[in-house]
Amino acid sequence: MITIRGLKKWFDTRRGRVEALRGIDLEIGEREFCVLLGPSGCGKTTTLRCVAGLERPDAGEIEIEGVTVNAPARRVYVPTEKRDIGMVFQSYAIWPHMNVFQNVAFPLVRGRKRFGKELVAEKVRRALHLVQLDGLEDRPATDLSGGQQQRVAMARAMVTEPKILLMDEPLSNLDARLREQMRVELKKITRAVGVTTLYVTHDQAEALSLGDRVCVMHGGEILQVAAPDEVYARPANIFVAEFVGEMNFVKAKIAAGSVECALGSLELPVPPAFAAAGAVTLAIRPEHVELAAADGASGPLVGTIASKNYLGDAALVEIEVNGVTLLAKLPGDTEIAVGQRAAVVLRPERWRVFAE
Repeated sequence: MITIRGLKKWFDTRRGRVEALRGIDLEIGEREFCVLLGPSGCGKTTTLRCVAGLERPDAGEIEIEGVTVNAPARRVYVPTEKRDIGMVFQSYAIWPHMNVFQNVAFPLVRGRKRFGKELVAEKVRRALHLVQLDGLEDRPATDLSGGQQQRVAMARAMVTEPKILLMDEPLSNLDARLREQMRVELKKITRAVGVTTLYVTHDQAEALSLGDRVCVMHGGEILQVAAPDEVYARPANIFVAEFVGEMNFVKAKIAAGSVECALGSLELPVPPAFAAAGAVTLAIRPEHVELAAADGASGPLVGTIASKNYLGDAALVEIEVNGVTLLAKLPGDTEIAVGQRAAVVLRPERWRVFAE
């Protein structure tokens, strides 16, 4: 549905040229929900804007449904209004002087394709039903809550029944509770419509819960594209491991087939590629750091609880072991106190190994 090949984009500033995109390659299938995830300045919004036609790339090509819409080398550029896309912005961008019906109907009465009044009313009714805003057609836009305004923006983006839906951090302005609710609704809506979706966010939880695939970006490059569980469980490199969820890192050395670090000698399934790597970084998720009663014993994997952060359904606990501070995620009702001694259980299959 969307094919991006060798996409490059740079901006000339007073301090010199800034490379926003450094050769992006990405394939997005029909009806797929693909999330571009990364920190500010990584190039995710620039990629989205290039697909939308709001930015012109300096190199590379973009195809939508097999039709080339951007190819600077061949001087091909298809305007935004001819790309059959819908777009939802971070700021909602709904007209404050219009009511709900007028906002949603706008692309039908002012867009490239014009429709009769009866068909416009029917399309608007269907779009509002889809986002659960039935009966609010006459409500002034200024009388809507943040969540309702975002639903109006979604209805307007989908009222023309586009083949592609582009969304640029559409939930970031909502409060935490409403954001969680909207994630669920957004997934339902896009699946019900069967639209191909390209979604931009810096929120890891949002990306993992929404995406069929997650594309992690950094410095204008794609570091990993995979299913959410793959990105979380098997990050491609240290940046992905650190950016997606919490992670413990421990410096180590591989020597004579064993892994030596401050925690002791660990028997780990080290990939052959790292056999002669020497210095490596070990990584393990907090939920895989298990704590048990120390029973008065001392040893290489017995430590002291340094802090406890209660989160309700979970507790984040820091434990100091041999000069290394490990973060453990435990059930919220775990009875453990700061200063208490505890044994640490680290299962070999839970570790990830990264080259220095």
